Amino acid sequence: MRITNSLMSQSFLTNLNSNMNNVFKYQEQLSSLKQVNRPSDDPLKVSKIIDLKNEIKQNDTYQGTINDAIDFTNVQDAALANATNSIQRIHTLTQQAANGTLNTDDRAAIKAEINSEVETMMDSLNTNFGGRYIFAGQNSTTKPFTIERADDGTFTGVTYNGTADNTPKEISRGVMVELQTDGSKLENGEGNLGQLFNDLFQALDTDDTSQLGGDLLSQIDKEMNNILNVRTGIGATQNRLTAAKARNEAENLNLETALSTNQDIDLAETYMQYTMEMTAYQASLNMGTRILQTNIMDYVR
Repeated sequence: MRITNSLMSQSFLTNLNSNMNNVFKYQEQLSSLKQVNRPSDDPLKVSKIIDLKNEIKQNDTYQGTINDAIDFTNVQDAALANATNSIQRIHTLTQQAANGTLNTDDRAAIKAEINSEVETMMDSLNTNFGGRYIFAGQNSTTKPFTIERADDGTFTGVTYNGTADNTPKEISRGVMVELQTDGSKLENGEGNLGQLFNDLFQALDTDDTSQLGGDLLSQIDKEMNNILNVRTGIGATQNRLTAAKARNEAENLNLETALSTNQDIDLAETYMQYTMEMTAYQASLNMGTRILQTNIMDYVR
C-alpha cells in the first residue's frame, strides 16, 4: 500500500511540476506579449523571427536610400528648372541683341543682364544637397562649375570640376538605380558652356548681329533642349524611385505581418490558455493535498 501511495505521490509531483511549467509559460507570454522568449522555447521559430527582423532592418535601409534619392532628384529637378529659366532668358536677350536697330549701349546693357543670368544659371547647377553637389559626379564635395574671369573681371569661360560619372544607389537586393549626377551632360556636346557664353559676349561687344541671330542663337536652343533632356531623364529616375518606394512599403508591411504572426501572441487565446492551465494547476494542488494526507496516515499507522 505504501509503495502504491509513493507512486501516486511521485506521479502527482510530476504532473504538478508540468502544470506549474505551463502556467509559467503562459504567464511569461502574457507579460512579454511574445510567443517565444528564448531560443529553447522553439528554436525553429526563433530562427525564423531573427531572419524576419534582419529582412525588415535591411528593408528599412533600402527605404532610407530610396527616400534620400527621391529628395535628391527633387532638388535636381528644381535646380534644372531654374537653369532652364536662365537659359530661356539668355535666349530671349540674344534675340533682342540680334536686332539691327539696337546700338552698342543697348547691347552693353543686354550683356550685363546676360552676365547676371549666366551667374544665376551656374548657381543653380552648383546646388548642394545634404553636403553633396548634385551635378559633380563622384567628386560631390567640390563645386562642379566655376566661372573663370580675367583680372579685369571679363568673362573667360566655365570650368567643370566634377567627374563624368553618375551615382549608383542600391534600392533593393541586387537592384541598382543611377542618379544622374554627371554635370558634363549639361553641355550640349558641341562645345562647353564656357565657350558658348564667351562667344556670346564677344559677339555682343562687336555688335555681330549675324552671329547673335544665327549660330549663337542656334547653340542656345540646343543647350535648352539638352537641359530639358537631362531633366526628362531625372524625371524617369524619379518615377522609378517612386515605384520602388511603393514596393518597399508593401514588402515591409508583409514582413511586419509575418513577424507579428510568428512572434506576437493572440492575447485573448493566450489568456484563455493561461486560465485553463491555472485551473488545472489549482486542481492538482487540491488533489495533491489529499494524496499527501493519505500517505501521512499510512506512515502513522
